[in-house]
Amino acid sequence: MTAFGKLIRTTAFRLTLAYLFLFALFAASLLGYFAWNTRRMITEQITTTVNAEVGVISDIFGRRGLHGLILTIENRALRPGANLYLVTTPAGLMVAGNVGALAPGVMATSGWSETAYRRLDEQDTADHRALVRVTELDNGFRLLIGRDLEERRRLFGIVAKAAQWSVLVVVVLGLGGGIFVARRVLRRIDAMTGTTQRIMAGDLSGRLPVGRSGDELDRLAENLNAMLERIEALMMGLKEVSDNIAHDLKTPLTRLRNRAEEALAKSGSEAEYRSALERTIEESDGLIRTFNALLMIARAESGQARGNMDDFDAADVARGIQELYEPLAEDDGMTLRVKTESAPLHGNRELISQALANLVENAIKYGKPTAAAQPLSADSRARDSGGRPKACGGAICATRGEPHPARLRSRIKSGVGGGDAAWRRTQAR
Repeated sequence: MTAFGKLIRTTAFRLTLAYLFLFALFAASLLGYFAWNTRRMITEQITTTVNAEVGVISDIFGRRGLHGLILTIENRALRPGANLYLVTTPAGLMVAGNVGALAPGVMATSGWSETAYRRLDEQDTADHRALVRVTELDNGFRLLIGRDLEERRRLFGIVAKAAQWSVLVVVVLGLGGGIFVARRVLRRIDAMTGTTQRIMAGDLSGRLPVGRSGDELDRLAENLNAMLERIEALMMGLKEVSDNIAHDLKTPLTRLRNRAEEALAKSGSEAEYRSALERTIEESDGLIRTFNALLMIARAESGQARGNMDDFDAADVARGIQELYEPLAEDDGMTLRVKTESAPLHGNRELISQALANLVENAIKYGKPTAAAQPLSADSRARDSGGRPKACGGAICATRGEPHPARLRSRIKSGVGGGDAAWRRTQAR
């Protein structure tokens, strides 16, 4: 498609044409009304003048007779720019006046009519138009008085030509403005189209251009950019989850396969087969727990876990975890202590308990005893390295010296994975 073809197919250009048509129609209607009103006013002026003159001449005929009528008509017909005058006998013969020819049947009918005529003293054989009134006098004589309509025709022609030029100017300016607006809009749309094509090609970092006018296209671009940022964040999260799934499941699946091969290669008695099967079942349970944790994360991400939210004290959860894992920590030569203060939360108690349990279990399993262990704390605020409060979305955060739960995601192992995500997603927003 050519550039001009794209231009005339834009919505802006079509809207411009629609508004142009409406404006031209309005302008033509206005000029037409002006021309019609002007024509009416000239016609009324002619009729008023002719009626007055008919009244005067009829009075002269009544007082001075036919001779006085003829003298009056002859005198008035000789004036510059005189009206049309004609007096005929009952037989239709001309008695006096300045009209040389009329359309047939005009003198036979009394009243107003518009007719073609020629003056007596004109050399031009072309007919002119006039508005005339025919009056029947006493004794059957007829009197015609009229006015040439050349002035009315000329004024109407001026208005008609002005209307034509006005419509032409409106059309030219409208088309020029439409092309300018359409090209401006099309340029912005093409820029957006290029960005969307790069995004469809896989570059999720692309953003639609936003101008400084603040119009509807800028608002649309801002909303779409916010949507693209959200999509990019979700895709990054999906990639991270996929990497974590591959990392978390690769080791137990490999271990499961190795044990099965070892059982096939070395086991000979029923007891050995049973032991191998039990280890396989135990490893499968670990995989199931991992999948359950991933399912809980997915539910928390989608918001389905919010149905079980209620108000509770995080300190109670921390003390319960301490009681549960303290014997396990002592077996590994560690000391698990809890430093609590009231920390009311609104969330899913089960998932938060599991998140805390996963963190503690990871710390016991992969941590090394130190001379000064950091106590497990339950607080509705996180504190930085200087002990100052730091916002943490209303969740229980790690104290100084501990890695943030988000950094533990890549270290989560089978059976205890997904705790940090569940922790963060089950908090009240």
